[in-house]
Amino acid sequence: MSPLKLKKGSTSHSAYNLRPTFSDVQERHTIAVLVDNEAGVLARVIGLFSGRGYNIESLTVAEVDHEGHTSRITIVTTGTPQVIEQIKAQLGRIVPVHDVHDLTVEGPAVERELALFKVHGTGDKRIEALRLAEIFRANVVDSTLDSFVFEITGDVGKIDAFADLMRPIGLVEMARTGVAALSRGSTA
Repeated sequence: MSPLKLKKGSTSHSAYNLRPTFSDVQERHTIAVLVDNEAGVLARVIGLFSGRGYNIESLTVAEVDHEGHTSRITIVTTGTPQVIEQIKAQLGRIVPVHDVHDLTVEGPAVERELALFKVHGTGDKRIEALRLAEIFRANVVDSTLDSFVFEITGDVGKIDAFADLMRPIGLVEMARTGVAALSRGSTA
């Protein structure tokens, strides 16, 4: 029996779904996890990713409620839709996890990252670095006779673009905090 060949977007007269239910398209998702602030929780969350071979592109953690002893973990990961659903389901089963939100799916979200850039340069390169920093609204947080340390906040694309422009000028070192994200609008 020959396999049924359907063109994309076409239908057949069968009552069965003949299209594959899986996808091999890699998607980037930002997942926010509210957890108890106790020893070992972060290790358990990271263990879930490493044990199954999932990659973490960005990870930020901070206590968000001192009285309730809860922390927020923001994870940026990439995977197929099936892998993302599996990650969310497995995160929800970890005991100290209170809430799991996929900010990418739930609607508009605000994502920001902080980065520090050490740029070495003298003469024209120094002037060019300051000019680019002004365009990107980066702040000079340290200066010597031959280098600057710039602080910049923005989305991942802005940080990457600033790094790409600073490399030829004399980018020596970079430190990034990872993505912090919140959904837009009211959640009530």
